[in-house]
Amino acid sequence: MSDTARRLSATELADAYRSGELTPETVAAELLDAIDEVDPSINAFCLLDRDTTIAQARESGERFRAGAPLGPLDGVPVSIKDLLLTKGWPTLRGSLMIRPEQMEWDTDAPAVARLREAGAVLLGKVTTPEFGWKGVTDSPRTGVTRNPWNTERTSGGSSGGSAAAVAAGLGPLSVGTDGGGSIRIPAAYCGIVGLKPTLGRVPMYPPSPFAPVAHVGPMTRTVADCAVLLDVLSGPDPRDWSALPPPAQTAVEAIADVHDLSGLRIGYSTDLGFGTNDAGVQANTDRAVSVLEQLGATVEKVDLGWDDPVWAYHVIWFAGADVVVRALGDGAEDRVDPLLLEALERHRDFTASDFVGATALRMEMGTQMGLFHREFDILVTPAMPTVAFEAGRTVPEGSASPDWTSWTPYTYPFNLTGQPAITVPSGLVDGLPTGVQFVGARHRDAVVLRVAAAYEAAAGFATLGDRA
Repeated sequence: MSDTARRLSATELADAYRSGELTPETVAAELLDAIDEVDPSINAFCLLDRDTTIAQARESGERFRAGAPLGPLDGVPVSIKDLLLTKGWPTLRGSLMIRPEQMEWDTDAPAVARLREAGAVLLGKVTTPEFGWKGVTDSPRTGVTRNPWNTERTSGGSSGGSAAAVAAGLGPLSVGTDGGGSIRIPAAYCGIVGLKPTLGRVPMYPPSPFAPVAHVGPMTRTVADCAVLLDVLSGPDPRDWSALPPPAQTAVEAIADVHDLSGLRIGYSTDLGFGTNDAGVQANTDRAVSVLEQLGATVEKVDLGWDDPVWAYHVIWFAGADVVVRALGDGAEDRVDPLLLEALERHRDFTASDFVGATALRMEMGTQMGLFHREFDILVTPAMPTVAFEAGRTVPEGSASPDWTSWTPYTYPFNLTGQPAITVPSGLVDGLPTGVQFVGARHRDAVVLRVAAAYEAAAGFATLGDRA
Protein backbone atom coordinates (compact mmCIF):
# COMPACT_ATOMS: atom_id res chain seq x y z
CA MET A 1 0.00 0.00 0.00
CA SER A 2 1.35 3.43 -0.94
CA ASP A 3 1.40 6.59 1.14
CA THR A 4 -1.45 7.79 -1.06
CA ALA A 5 -3.63 4.97 0.25
CA ARG A 6 -2.79 6.08 3.79
CA ARG A 7 -4.52 9.37 2.94
CA LEU A 8 -7.74 7.70 1.78
CA SER A 9 -10.93 8.62 3.58
CA ALA A 10 -13.05 6.06 5.40
CA THR A 11 -15.58 6.02 2.55
CA GLU A 12 -12.79 5.54 0.01
CA LEU A 13 -11.32 2.69 2.05
CA ALA A 14 -14.74 1.01 2.22
CA ASP A 15 -15.03 1.27 -1.57
CA ALA A 16 -11.54 -0.20 -1.98
CA TYR A 17 -12.42 -3.12 0.30
CA ARG A 18 -15.57 -3.88 -1.67
CA SER A 19 -13.71 -3.79 -4.98
CA GLY A 20 -10.88 -5.92 -3.64
CA GLU A 21 -8.30 -3.22 -4.39
CA LEU A 22 -7.33 -3.15 -0.71
CA THR A 23 -7.94 -5.38 2.28
CA PRO A 24 -8.49 -4.40 5.91
CA GLU A 25 -5.43 -6.45 6.88
CA THR A 26 -3.01 -4.60 4.59
CA VAL A 27 -4.42 -1.21 5.56
CA ALA A 28 -4.19 -1.92 9.29
CA ALA A 29 -0.64 -3.21 8.98
CA GLU A 30 0.45 -0.22 6.93
CA LEU A 31 -1.10 2.24 9.37
CA LEU A 32 0.56 0.55 12.33
CA ASP A 33 3.89 0.80 10.52
CA ALA A 34 3.18 4.47 9.77
CA ILE A 35 2.41 5.11 13.43
CA ASP A 36 5.75 3.56 14.39
CA GLU A 37 7.48 5.89 11.92
CA VAL A 38 5.54 9.15 12.32
CA ASP A 39 4.09 9.21 15.81
CA PRO A 40 7.33 9.70 17.77
CA SER A 41 7.44 13.26 16.42
CA ILE A 42 3.85 14.13 17.38
CA ASN A 43 3.02 11.77 20.28
CA ALA A 44 -0.64 11.17 19.41
CA PHE A 45 -0.95 7.50 20.45
CA CYS A 46 -0.70 6.34 24.04
CA LEU A 47 -1.66 2.69 23.46
CA LEU A 48 -1.04 0.33 20.56
CA ASP A 49 -1.89 -3.38 20.49
CA ARG A 50 -0.76 -4.67 17.12
CA ASP A 51 -1.96 -8.23 17.61
CA THR A 52 -5.50 -7.16 18.54
CA THR A 53 -5.72 -4.62 15.72
CA ILE A 54 -4.49 -7.09 13.10
CA ALA A 55 -6.87 -9.75 14.42
CA GLN A 56 -9.83 -7.39 14.07
CA ALA A 57 -8.71 -6.48 10.55
CA ARG A 58 -8.38 -10.16 9.63
CA GLU A 59 -11.94 -10.84 10.83
CA SER A 60 -13.16 -7.92 8.74
CA GLY A 61 -11.28 -9.22 5.70
CA GLU A 62 -12.99 -12.59 6.08
CA ARG A 63 -16.39 -10.85 6.10
CA PHE A 64 -15.55 -9.01 2.89
CA ARG A 65 -14.33 -12.19 1.23
CA ALA A 66 -17.62 -13.81 2.22
CA GLY A 67 -19.54 -10.86 0.77
CA ALA A 68 -21.00 -9.99 4.17
CA PRO A 69 -19.49 -6.76 5.56
CA LEU A 70 -21.30 -5.37 8.58
CA GLY A 71 -21.70 -1.86 7.21
CA PRO A 72 -19.89 1.22 5.91
CA LEU A 73 -17.24 1.19 8.65
CA ASP A 74 -16.38 -2.49 8.49
CA GLY A 75 -12.60 -2.75 8.34
CA VAL A 76 -12.08 1.01 8.66
CA PRO A 77 -9.38 1.98 11.20
CA VAL A 78 -10.40 4.30 14.04
CA SER A 79 -8.58 5.58 17.12
CA ILE A 80 -10.20 6.21 20.51
CA LYS A 81 -9.51 9.10 22.87
CA ASP A 82 -8.18 7.75 26.16
CA LEU A 83 -11.14 9.02 28.15
CA LEU A 84 -13.49 6.40 26.66
CA LEU A 85 -13.62 2.90 28.12
CA THR A 86 -12.36 0.27 25.70
CA LYS A 87 -12.72 -3.41 26.60
CA GLY A 88 -9.38 -5.15 26.92
CA TRP A 89 -7.38 -1.91 26.98
CA PRO A 90 -6.76 0.33 30.01
CA THR A 91 -8.26 3.82 30.00
CA LEU A 92 -5.71 5.90 31.91
CA ARG A 93 -7.05 9.40 31.13
CA GLY A 94 -3.59 10.93 30.96
CA SER A 95 -3.14 10.40 34.69
CA LEU A 96 -0.50 8.74 36.84
CA MET A 97 -3.19 8.21 39.48
CA ILE A 98 -4.89 5.41 37.52
CA ARG A 99 -3.15 2.06 37.80
CA PRO A 100 -4.06 -0.32 34.98
CA GLU A 101 -3.38 -3.45 37.00
CA GLN A 102 -6.05 -2.50 39.56
CA MET A 103 -9.00 -2.70 37.15
CA GLU A 104 -10.54 -5.35 34.90
CA TRP A 105 -11.08 -3.14 31.78
CA ASP A 106 -14.01 -5.30 30.73
CA THR A 107 -16.41 -2.58 29.53
CA ASP A 108 -16.81 -0.57 26.34
CA ALA A 109 -18.14 2.96 26.36
CA PRO A 110 -21.23 3.23 24.12
CA ALA A 111 -19.27 4.82 21.27
CA VAL A 112 -16.70 2.02 21.33
CA ALA A 113 -19.39 -0.66 21.54
CA ARG A 114 -21.12 0.77 18.45
CA LEU A 115 -17.81 0.76 16.55
CA ARG A 116 -17.19 -2.89 17.38
CA GLU A 117 -20.71 -3.79 16.25
CA ALA A 118 -20.03 -1.95 12.97
CA GLY A 119 -16.86 -3.96 12.36
CA ALA A 120 -14.47 -1.01 12.68
CA VAL A 121 -10.83 -1.81 13.40
CA LEU A 122 -9.56 -0.20 16.60
CA LEU A 123 -6.08 1.19 15.92
CA GLY A 124 -5.28 2.22 19.49
CA LYS A 125 -5.92 4.91 22.05
CA VAL A 126 -4.88 8.52 21.64
CA THR A 127 -3.74 11.15 24.10
CA THR A 128 -5.62 13.57 26.30
CA PRO A 129 -4.59 16.07 28.98
CA GLU A 130 -5.23 14.67 32.42
CA PHE A 131 -8.98 13.99 32.67
CA GLY A 132 -9.48 16.15 29.57
CA TRP A 133 -9.31 19.27 31.71
CA LYS A 134 -7.80 21.84 29.31
CA GLY A 135 -7.64 23.03 25.71
CA VAL A 136 -4.19 21.65 24.89
CA THR A 137 -2.91 18.08 25.09
CA ASP A 138 -0.15 17.29 27.54
CA SER A 139 -0.27 15.22 30.69
CA PRO A 140 1.92 13.82 33.45
CA ARG A 141 1.51 10.34 31.93
CA THR A 142 1.99 10.91 28.20
CA GLY A 143 3.84 14.22 27.83
CA VAL A 144 3.19 16.76 25.07
CA THR A 145 1.22 16.02 21.91
CA ARG A 146 2.34 18.16 18.97
CA ASN A 147 0.79 19.53 15.83
CA PRO A 148 1.73 17.58 12.68
CA TRP A 149 1.67 20.79 10.63
CA ASN A 150 4.46 22.17 12.83
CA THR A 151 5.72 20.09 15.73
CA GLU A 152 6.78 23.21 17.62
CA ARG A 153 3.07 24.07 17.94
CA THR A 154 0.27 22.60 20.04
CA SER A 155 -2.27 20.21 18.61
CA GLY A 156 -4.94 21.84 20.78
CA GLY A 157 -7.08 19.76 23.09
CA SER A 158 -8.37 18.05 24.88
CA SER A 159 -8.89 15.69 21.92
CA GLY A 160 -5.48 16.66 20.61
CA GLY A 161 -4.31 13.10 20.14
CA SER A 162 -7.33 12.41 17.94
CA ALA A 163 -6.79 15.53 15.83
CA ALA A 164 -3.04 15.01 15.43
CA ALA A 165 -3.50 11.36 14.42
CA VAL A 166 -6.15 12.12 11.81
CA ALA A 167 -4.27 15.11 10.40
CA ALA A 168 -1.05 13.10 10.13
CA GLY A 169 -2.78 10.33 8.19
CA LEU A 170 -2.56 7.84 11.05
CA GLY A 171 -6.09 6.60 10.48
CA PRO A 172 -9.04 8.39 8.85
CA LEU A 173 -11.29 8.45 11.92
CA SER A 174 -11.08 9.17 15.63
CA VAL A 175 -13.60 9.53 18.43
CA GLY A 176 -13.16 12.55 20.68
CA THR A 177 -14.97 14.23 23.52
CA ASP A 178 -15.97 17.88 23.83
CA GLY A 179 -16.77 19.55 27.14
CA GLY A 180 -15.79 23.10 26.19
CA GLY A 181 -14.33 22.84 22.69
CA SER A 182 -12.23 19.70 23.04
CA ILE A 183 -13.19 18.41 19.59
CA ARG A 184 -13.40 21.76 17.80
CA ILE A 185 -10.24 23.41 19.19
CA PRO A 186 -7.83 20.70 17.97
CA ALA A 187 -9.81 20.21 14.77
CA ALA A 188 -9.24 23.88 13.93
CA TYR A 189 -5.58 23.82 14.91
CA CYS A 190 -4.85 20.60 12.99
CA GLY A 191 -6.96 21.33 9.91
CA ILE A 192 -9.57 18.56 10.17
CA VAL A 193 -13.34 18.21 10.63
CA GLY A 194 -14.66 18.00 14.20
CA LEU A 195 -18.32 17.77 15.22
CA LYS A 196 -19.81 18.34 18.65
CA PRO A 197 -23.28 16.87 18.17
CA THR A 198 -26.39 17.96 20.02
CA LEU A 199 -26.01 17.12 23.71
CA GLY A 200 -27.20 13.52 24.10
CA ARG A 201 -26.99 12.60 20.41
CA VAL A 202 -24.10 10.20 21.12
CA PRO A 203 -24.70 8.14 24.29
CA MET A 204 -22.11 8.35 27.06
CA TYR A 205 -21.19 5.90 29.83
CA PRO A 206 -19.96 6.15 32.52
CA PRO A 207 -21.59 9.51 33.11
CA SER A 208 -19.10 12.34 32.79
CA PRO A 209 -18.42 14.52 35.84
CA PHE A 210 -18.84 17.34 33.32
CA ALA A 211 -22.20 15.92 32.19
CA PRO A 212 -24.05 19.25 31.72
CA VAL A 213 -21.59 20.21 28.98
CA ALA A 214 -19.98 16.91 27.89
CA HIS A 215 -20.35 15.50 24.36
CA VAL A 216 -18.83 12.63 22.33
CA GLY A 217 -18.30 13.10 18.61
CA PRO A 218 -16.47 12.31 15.37
CA MET A 219 -13.14 13.70 14.18
CA THR A 220 -12.33 13.08 10.51
CA ARG A 221 -10.70 14.53 7.40
CA THR A 222 -13.93 14.83 5.38
CA VAL A 223 -17.53 15.76 6.10
CA ALA A 224 -18.75 12.53 4.47
CA ASP A 225 -16.66 10.52 6.94
CA CYS A 226 -17.99 12.66 9.78
CA ALA A 227 -21.57 11.78 8.78
CA VAL A 228 -20.83 8.04 8.53
CA LEU A 229 -19.11 8.00 11.90
CA LEU A 230 -21.89 10.02 13.57
CA ASP A 231 -24.50 7.55 12.34
CA VAL A 232 -22.59 4.69 13.97
CA LEU A 233 -21.84 6.51 17.22
CA SER A 234 -25.47 7.63 17.59
CA GLY A 235 -26.69 4.07 18.06
CA PRO A 236 -28.80 3.70 21.22
CA ASP A 237 -27.39 2.49 24.51
CA PRO A 238 -29.53 1.80 27.61
CA ARG A 239 -26.77 2.90 29.99
CA ASP A 240 -27.29 6.59 29.15
CA TRP A 241 -30.74 7.57 30.43
CA SER A 242 -30.36 11.05 28.87
CA ALA A 243 -29.45 9.90 25.36
CA LEU A 244 -31.61 11.06 22.48
CA PRO A 245 -33.35 8.56 20.19
CA PRO A 246 -31.71 8.16 16.77
CA PRO A 247 -32.98 10.71 14.25
CA ALA A 248 -35.45 9.68 11.57
CA GLN A 249 -32.94 10.57 8.85
CA THR A 250 -29.35 9.39 8.95
CA ALA A 251 -26.53 11.89 8.68
CA VAL A 252 -25.37 10.24 5.47
CA GLU A 253 -28.83 10.69 3.96
CA ALA A 254 -28.89 14.30 5.12
CA ILE A 255 -25.79 15.31 3.20
CA ALA A 256 -26.59 13.38 0.04
CA ASP A 257 -27.01 15.48 -3.13
CA VAL A 258 -26.03 18.76 -1.49
CA HIS A 259 -25.65 21.15 -4.41
CA ASP A 260 -26.32 24.59 -2.98
CA LEU A 261 -27.60 26.43 0.07
CA SER A 262 -30.44 28.35 -1.56
CA GLY A 263 -33.00 29.47 0.99
CA LEU A 264 -30.66 28.98 3.95
CA ARG A 265 -30.49 31.88 6.39
CA ILE A 266 -27.13 32.41 8.06
CA GLY A 267 -26.20 34.75 10.89
CA TYR A 268 -22.53 35.70 11.01
CA SER A 269 -20.85 36.84 14.22
CA THR A 270 -17.19 37.65 13.90
CA ASP A 271 -16.55 37.65 17.65
CA LEU A 272 -19.72 36.76 19.68
CA GLY A 273 -19.28 40.21 21.20
CA PHE A 274 -16.23 39.36 23.31
CA GLY A 275 -13.57 37.69 21.12
CA THR A 276 -10.63 39.20 19.23
CA ASN A 277 -9.29 37.56 16.07
CA ASP A 278 -5.92 37.59 14.38
CA ALA A 279 -6.10 39.24 10.97
CA GLY A 280 -5.45 36.02 9.07
CA VAL A 281 -8.17 34.16 10.95
CA GLN A 282 -10.61 36.97 10.24
CA ALA A 283 -9.75 37.01 6.55
CA ASN A 284 -10.19 33.25 6.22
CA THR A 285 -13.53 33.36 8.06
CA ASP A 286 -14.79 36.18 5.85
CA ARG A 287 -13.74 34.16 2.82
CA ALA A 288 -15.63 31.12 4.11
CA VAL A 289 -18.77 33.22 4.57
CA SER A 290 -18.40 34.49 1.01
CA VAL A 291 -18.39 30.89 -0.20
CA LEU A 292 -21.68 30.29 1.64
CA GLU A 293 -23.16 33.34 -0.08
CA GLN A 294 -21.97 32.08 -3.45
CA LEU A 295 -23.76 28.81 -2.69
CA GLY A 296 -27.02 30.71 -2.36
CA ALA A 297 -27.28 31.33 1.37
CA THR A 298 -28.49 34.66 2.71
CA VAL A 299 -25.94 35.98 5.21
CA GLU A 300 -26.48 38.74 7.75
CA LYS A 301 -24.07 39.97 10.39
CA VAL A 302 -25.60 39.53 13.84
CA ASP A 303 -25.04 40.64 17.41
CA LEU A 304 -26.28 38.13 19.96
CA GLY A 305 -26.03 40.70 22.74
CA TRP A 306 -24.03 38.34 24.90
CA ASP A 307 -21.58 39.15 27.63
CA ASP A 308 -18.87 36.53 28.01
CA PRO A 309 -20.53 33.59 29.87
CA VAL A 310 -17.18 32.21 30.98
CA TRP A 311 -17.97 32.65 34.68
CA ALA A 312 -20.92 30.25 34.36
CA TYR A 313 -18.84 27.79 32.37
CA HIS A 314 -16.10 27.89 35.01
CA VAL A 315 -18.60 27.08 37.77
CA ILE A 316 -19.85 23.99 35.93
CA TRP A 317 -16.49 22.85 34.55
CA PHE A 318 -14.33 23.25 37.62
CA ALA A 319 -17.00 21.85 39.92
CA GLY A 320 -16.72 18.67 37.85
CA ALA A 321 -12.92 18.78 37.87
CA ASP A 322 -12.92 19.19 41.65
CA VAL A 323 -15.08 16.08 42.02
CA VAL A 324 -12.61 14.12 39.87
CA VAL A 325 -9.54 15.18 41.81
CA ARG A 326 -11.11 14.74 45.26
CA ALA A 327 -12.04 11.17 44.33
CA LEU A 328 -8.36 10.34 43.76
CA GLY A 329 -7.65 10.48 47.49
CA ASP A 330 -4.27 10.92 49.15
CA GLY A 331 -1.25 11.61 47.00
CA ALA A 332 -3.08 13.43 44.23
CA GLU A 333 -1.36 16.71 44.98
CA ASP A 334 2.00 15.10 44.18
CA ARG A 335 1.06 13.33 40.95
CA VAL A 336 -1.74 15.32 39.28
CA ASP A 337 -1.00 17.99 36.67
CA PRO A 338 0.08 20.95 38.85
CA LEU A 339 -1.65 23.41 36.51
CA LEU A 340 -4.94 21.61 37.14
CA LEU A 341 -4.42 21.97 40.87
CA GLU A 342 -3.64 25.67 40.41
CA ALA A 343 -6.80 26.12 38.35
CA LEU A 344 -8.86 24.43 41.04
CA GLU A 345 -7.46 26.79 43.63
CA ARG A 346 -8.62 29.71 41.48
CA HIS A 347 -12.05 28.20 40.90
CA ARG A 348 -12.87 26.15 43.98
CA ASP A 349 -14.87 28.58 46.10
CA PHE A 350 -18.19 28.23 44.30
CA THR A 351 -21.43 27.96 46.24
CA ALA A 352 -24.60 26.05 45.49
CA SER A 353 -26.12 29.41 44.62
CA ASP A 354 -23.36 29.97 42.06
CA PHE A 355 -24.14 26.63 40.43
CA VAL A 356 -27.84 27.44 40.29
CA GLY A 357 -26.98 30.82 38.77
CA ALA A 358 -24.75 29.22 36.16
CA THR A 359 -27.50 26.76 35.29
CA ALA A 360 -29.97 29.63 34.97
CA LEU A 361 -27.65 31.42 32.54
CA ARG A 362 -27.32 28.21 30.50
CA MET A 363 -31.08 28.05 30.19
CA GLU A 364 -31.32 31.73 29.28
CA MET A 365 -28.68 31.32 26.57
CA GLY A 366 -30.47 28.25 25.28
CA THR A 367 -33.72 30.18 25.03
CA GLN A 368 -31.98 33.03 23.22
CA MET A 369 -30.47 30.63 20.71
CA GLY A 370 -33.77 28.85 20.24
CA LEU A 371 -35.33 32.17 19.28
CA PHE A 372 -32.31 33.04 17.13
CA HIS A 373 -32.83 29.88 15.10
CA ARG A 374 -36.41 30.86 14.30
CA GLU A 375 -34.82 33.49 12.06
CA PHE A 376 -31.49 31.88 11.15
CA ASP A 377 -30.71 28.28 10.28
CA ILE A 378 -27.02 28.55 11.12
CA LEU A 379 -24.72 30.77 13.14
CA VAL A 380 -21.20 31.15 11.71
CA THR A 381 -18.19 32.14 13.82
CA PRO A 382 -14.46 31.58 13.65
CA ALA A 383 -13.58 28.30 15.30
CA MET A 384 -10.54 29.79 17.02
CA PRO A 385 -9.26 33.37 17.10
CA THR A 386 -5.65 32.35 16.41
CA VAL A 387 -3.57 29.62 14.84
CA ALA A 388 -1.89 27.06 17.07
CA PHE A 389 0.59 28.49 19.57
CA GLU A 390 3.70 26.93 21.11
CA ALA A 391 3.48 23.31 22.26
CA GLY A 392 3.83 22.70 25.99
CA ARG A 393 1.93 25.82 27.03
CA THR A 394 -1.62 25.96 28.44
CA VAL A 395 -2.15 29.54 27.25
CA PRO A 396 -0.36 31.58 24.57
CA GLU A 397 2.60 33.67 25.62
CA GLY A 398 1.46 37.05 26.95
CA SER A 399 -2.03 35.82 27.83
CA ALA A 400 -3.85 38.03 30.33
CA SER A 401 -5.31 34.97 32.07
CA PRO A 402 -3.91 31.56 33.08
CA ASP A 403 -7.22 29.88 32.16
CA TRP A 404 -7.48 27.98 28.86
CA THR A 405 -10.90 29.51 28.31
CA SER A 406 -9.20 32.88 27.78
CA TRP A 407 -8.19 31.89 24.24
CA THR A 408 -11.19 29.72 23.24
CA PRO A 409 -14.08 32.24 23.22
CA TYR A 410 -16.10 30.61 20.43
CA THR A 411 -16.34 27.04 21.70
CA TYR A 412 -17.49 26.80 25.35
CA PRO A 413 -20.64 28.95 24.89
CA PHE A 414 -22.17 26.20 22.76
CA ASN A 415 -21.39 23.55 25.36
CA LEU A 416 -23.52 25.63 27.69
CA THR A 417 -26.38 25.62 25.16
CA GLY A 418 -25.90 22.01 24.03
CA GLN A 419 -26.18 22.87 20.34
CA PRO A 420 -24.53 21.00 17.47
CA ALA A 421 -21.40 22.78 16.22
CA ILE A 422 -18.93 21.68 13.59
CA THR A 423 -15.46 23.02 12.83
CA VAL A 424 -14.12 22.66 9.30
CA PRO A 425 -10.89 24.00 7.77
CA SER A 426 -11.09 27.56 6.44
CA GLY A 427 -7.55 28.01 5.10
CA LEU A 428 -3.97 28.51 6.20
CA VAL A 429 -2.10 31.35 7.89
CA ASP A 430 1.68 31.13 7.77
CA GLY A 431 1.40 27.44 6.96
CA LEU A 432 -0.91 26.65 9.88
CA PRO A 433 -4.62 25.74 9.62
CA THR A 434 -7.56 27.89 10.65
CA GLY A 435 -11.16 26.77 11.11
CA VAL A 436 -14.67 28.11 10.73
CA GLN A 437 -17.53 27.01 13.00
CA PHE A 438 -21.12 26.31 11.95
CA VAL A 439 -23.62 26.19 14.84
CA GLY A 440 -27.16 24.85 14.44
CA ALA A 441 -30.32 24.61 16.49
CA ARG A 442 -30.56 21.74 18.93
CA HIS A 443 -31.46 18.48 17.18
CA ARG A 444 -30.60 20.00 13.79
CA ASP A 445 -27.26 18.24 13.39
CA ALA A 446 -28.26 17.40 9.82
CA VAL A 447 -28.44 21.08 8.88
CA VAL A 448 -24.97 21.70 10.30
CA LEU A 449 -23.59 18.78 8.31
CA ARG A 450 -25.32 19.90 5.09
CA VAL A 451 -23.73 23.34 5.34
CA ALA A 452 -20.34 21.79 6.05
CA ALA A 453 -20.68 19.38 3.12
CA ALA A 454 -21.69 22.14 0.70
CA TYR A 455 -18.83 24.33 1.89
CA GLU A 456 -16.33 21.48 1.55
CA ALA A 457 -17.49 20.71 -1.99
CA ALA A 458 -17.13 24.36 -3.01
CA ALA A 459 -13.96 25.36 -1.15
CA GLY A 460 -12.05 22.14 -0.55
CA PHE A 461 -9.83 21.48 2.46
CA ALA A 462 -6.06 21.80 2.50
CA THR A 463 -4.47 18.72 4.04
CA LEU A 464 -1.04 17.90 5.34
CA GLY A 465 -0.77 15.34 2.55
CA ASP A 466 -1.28 18.10 -0.04
CA ARG A 467 1.63 20.02 1.42
CA ALA A 468 3.82 16.94 1.38
